[in-house]
Amino acid sequence: MTAGWTDDRVGALKKLWLEGQSASQIAKQLGGGVTRNAVIGKVHRLGLSGRAAPSQPARTAATFRTARPRPAAPAATAAAQPAAPRRLEVVQPKAVQPAAPAPAPIPDLPGTATVMTLGAHMCKWPIGDPSSREFSFCGRRASEGVYCVEHARVAYQPQVKRGKDGSSDLARSLRRYI
Repeated sequence: MTAGWTDDRVGALKKLWLEGQSASQIAKQLGGGVTRNAVIGKVHRLGLSGRAAPSQPARTAATFRTARPRPAAPAATAAAQPAAPRRLEVVQPKAVQPAAPAPAPIPDLPGTATVMTLGAHMCKWPIGDPSSREFSFCGRRASEGVYCVEHARVAYQPQVKRGKDGSSDLARSLRRYI
């Protein structure tokens, strides 16, 4: 268990906090089992919100960068001498090489896409058993939505017309046989 917050520790906490020390640095300096979270909690309970400066990690001599000498400004020498006229060189146009032929398109075969190769505009119709190694997706270009034209016809069946009593034509025709 921690030693608790004595008047001396609270005074040291206030002083270090207002100097801009971080909660971790204050906890190290106070010692005696005081944690960073204990420091943060005490700061909030005391209402210490303002700081002298934002806390920054302590820098060692190795982390300081050495100052580089700046080059002399060429503006003073350039103003003294007028600029020489530019020479325009005639550039010969380079021979345009014909573009490489486009690679042959991948055949649009169903069942060529896996979960890893499935893109946003590819048909997501599952083919095969999901537990088998041969499971794949159609992978053809999706028309509107998630399926290609062929699979959209299967997935989205037209709505069956219903009669006044709420039954469909199919249900009415089957009643004859029941």
